Amino acid sequence: MSGFSTFAALLPELRDLWRLSNSEAGIVGGMFFAGYIAAVPLWTALTDRADARKVYLAGGLLSFAGSLGFGFAASGFLSALVFQCVLGIGVAATYMPGLRLLSDRISGPLQSRYIAFYTSFFGIGTALSLALAGAVSPHWGWQAAFLVSAAGPLLAAMLIFFGIRAIVPHGARTAFSPGHLFPFASWRKVLGNRAAAGYTFGYMAHCLELFGSRAWMVAFLVFCAALHEQALPWSAAAIAAVVNLASVPASIFGNEIALRIGRRRWILIAMTGSSLSGILLALSAPWHWALVLGLLVLYSMLVMAESATLTAGLVAAAPSELRGAAMGLYALIGFGGGMLGPVVFGAALDAAGGAASAAAWIAAYAAIGAGCLVSPLVGRMKNTTP
Repeated sequence: MSGFSTFAALLPELRDLWRLSNSEAGIVGGMFFAGYIAAVPLWTALTDRADARKVYLAGGLLSFAGSLGFGFAASGFLSALVFQCVLGIGVAATYMPGLRLLSDRISGPLQSRYIAFYTSFFGIGTALSLALAGAVSPHWGWQAAFLVSAAGPLLAAMLIFFGIRAIVPHGARTAFSPGHLFPFASWRKVLGNRAAAGYTFGYMAHCLELFGSRAWMVAFLVFCAALHEQALPWSAAAIAAVVNLASVPASIFGNEIALRIGRRRWILIAMTGSSLSGILLALSAPWHWALVLGLLVLYSMLVMAESATLTAGLVAAAPSELRGAAMGLYALIGFGGGMLGPVVFGAALDAAGGAASAAAWIAAYAAIGAGCLVSPLVGRMKNTTP
């Protein structure tokens, strides 16, 4: 995950250096998810028929190449699009295939808890990516930040490939066909399962808000710093890293709460809370920095609070024979929302007056939070959902 947030950490600098509009900067951020959703059906389908460790290895090498390319060759809007897309294709081969590696080896009552920890470590990776870029760039330049971040996925690929035993999937003897990449018949069955469909579209709304807010967090902190006579306690990238790290336990504890009060009820509470607190955060920009940072932590925790619950719910709700297809569709639709998040945020900023306008930031946070107001639809899932 070390290259995941490098562009987000450097967004204000690269936006000005390459003379990008906020919409163009948002498109670059969203292109990561375009690569992800284009590739995730292939990688997920391959885990049904090949050693998932090999899929993960391919993803690590692609992420390594994407960060190297960014550091050596990115020079503007178009080249940045290409390398962000390559990074997305690489992560598509690690995140869900990694979850498949885990879920194939853990079953029973502990599976939900293990999945919660797995999805939470996504947030730890995001935080460390921000911290790494924020630490390297001021001393050695933005190119060095991308080059250093390339080491992470390469190391991860080696750890997974050589450190985990192989399991031959049941479909290894089945002939592969193009229909396995986009298994529309299986996806129709998944969407016909009311609970699985609810978790899937709830994940889309969650990802739109999560990745939209994370892509623009550093830029928002830079805007806040410009409004205050008293400087922020750390750099914007360092603050964003700490905030992302602080929000990680919210996913784990949120899953524990959901196990006690019910997934449906908890998702409803968390999504409503995150959408409203995002607007409050934007309103707080001129306030004392301590209040801004407190609200930012609260907002980030509420955004993360339903993440593990949604994923664990999908795994539990999907029939075992459709689990691979369900996970692929879940990732495809969810990260489709992730692709839209940075773009929607940037477009709302431009439409409402630009990054120098306080009202524009309120409009941007409201735009990405509106997706989570579909949570009542998630709340209509069958009461018998585990």
